[in-house]
Amino acid sequence: MRLDRRASDERGGGGDDYTLQAPDPRVAPEPHAAVCVACRAGRVDDDGYCENCGHAQPRERDHMEQECGPVAAVSDRGLRHHRNEDAFAVGTTTLPDGSPVSVAVVCDGVSSATRPDEASLAASRTANASLLDALPRGTHPQQAMHEAILAASEAVNALAGEQGAEAREHAPQQNAPACTIVGAVVTAGLLVVGWVGDSRAYWIPVDRSAPAARLTEDDSWAAQMVAAGLMGEAEAYADHRAHAITGWLGADAYELEPHTAAFKPDRPGVVVVCTDGLWNYAESADEMTEAVPADAAERPLHAARVLVGHALDGGGHDNVTVALVPFPAVPQGAGSA
Repeated sequence: MRLDRRASDERGGGGDDYTLQAPDPRVAPEPHAAVCVACRAGRVDDDGYCENCGHAQPRERDHMEQECGPVAAVSDRGLRHHRNEDAFAVGTTTLPDGSPVSVAVVCDGVSSATRPDEASLAASRTANASLLDALPRGTHPQQAMHEAILAASEAVNALAGEQGAEAREHAPQQNAPACTIVGAVVTAGLLVVGWVGDSRAYWIPVDRSAPAARLTEDDSWAAQMVAAGLMGEAEAYADHRAHAITGWLGADAYELEPHTAAFKPDRPGVVVVCTDGLWNYAESADEMTEAVPADAAERPLHAARVLVGHALDGGGHDNVTVALVPFPAVPQGAGSA
């Protein structure tokens, strides 16, 4: 670059030399490059940090909300984690007889695995799509749930296959992408849940004088100790190994055993589908009932926000994700924030 360029040249008056213009800090350096939300000048690198000031950028998944007819879900990064490794998917459809059905799937990425955020996203989307495809074709909801979990497992396994050859050579099948999964299918008269891992589903009746219930059993060290009669529940869950999971979706998982259960509640209520980022702050069915707003069946999105707030107020040590599904299923369009 010449430093003695004449004024006439700067105004476009000829010359064969071209100056290197200083970048305008108000404009992204590339047409589609993200600009830092802090300094408004630097380019954001692939890891989500500004190359100019180093500020970490908010991620799309830091806080997510969705309402689909009567079903709603909220996910939040929490107060301690640098990213959200949870994911959810919700939807509604109809059975062959035209009656409504609601679906919710929640997944929690295993933090010690590689790409846990991708695993949870792939699993939740795949399971949801599988359910919404199978149910209108007349597949029984419990069978549809079983098949959806198997499909989700295949989607997570496929992520391990995408790892580079060098990574597979140095650590074959080690630390593969992994997540837990829990889902619910609600029809006019049937409630089906399915799960692998320690994400949970709870039944909360509208009539709070009726008993609530936890619908799932954790695939965890603590649950195994209690089931084997080796420890009481309080002692097991106080142990530092309590939350070590014994079942998950992933290429390095043991033999996959999807759990499913079907219920026929005799009264209206709401199904709470959540990760341990919530139930750590409302572990028992009674504690969850206290945290769930009384109008959750009519305002599921509001209730989901309240539950996430409950976890954040409790410390927000983990990602927090919850979906609420009113029972019985109601037609698309019902429910409000």
